[in-house]
Amino acid sequence: MLDTLLSIFAPHYCCNCSEVGSEICDNCKYDIINERESVCLLCSKPTGAENLCQNCSKHYQKAWFVGYRNKALQVLIDNFKFSRVKSAHKPLAGLLEAVLPQLPADTVIVSVPTVDSHVRQRGYDQVALMAKRLAKQRGLPYSRALKRVGQETQRGASAKQRREQAAKAFEVKGQLAPTVTYLLVDDILTTGATIEYAARALRAAGSKKVWVAVVAKQPARDLR
Repeated sequence: MLDTLLSIFAPHYCCNCSEVGSEICDNCKYDIINERESVCLLCSKPTGAENLCQNCSKHYQKAWFVGYRNKALQVLIDNFKFSRVKSAHKPLAGLLEAVLPQLPADTVIVSVPTVDSHVRQRGYDQVALMAKRLAKQRGLPYSRALKRVGQETQRGASAKQRREQAAKAFEVKGQLAPTVTYLLVDDILTTGATIEYAARALRAAGSKKVWVAVVAKQPARDLR
């Protein structure tokens, strides 16, 4: 109800072309999907539709991402993460849904948990919102199986620091079903450390199949 009223009295504008109606219009969504590349999520070498080459496959077996963090996709994500545009989780989940193939019927969607300080600052866990929306769109269950232990923020950290922080950041309470596919969702991939160690925690808890879905990959030129 509140979202409906806000859309009437304070309508959204497309973050890319300023068309009235939503955080990003259908035409700009189409451009984002149409411009995506079939490259490895980690090394950026050309690969198949699953965006993960054999050399980079680690604790997860398949991966998908919407596009690079630039242009309209960067503005949409940054509005969501840093400008408290909470409703942007819907089009972001929609973009993820558009690039994912048909998933197994037993798939469980799991979000990479956000550090507590960022949740307090924004008023929401942005990745959890996207993952829940994606689960609803696909008719799949959502689980908070993954818990964050370390609370260090990675923004501004070096690649080495990110790996050291991520290595001790996650745990799973209890055991996971080995026959179930777990789709791990995150918003941005920079060095790949967060996804790697989050997936490792799921595998350590008993999961045999961990797949990954990320909205945006940080361009290599912007990595530190």
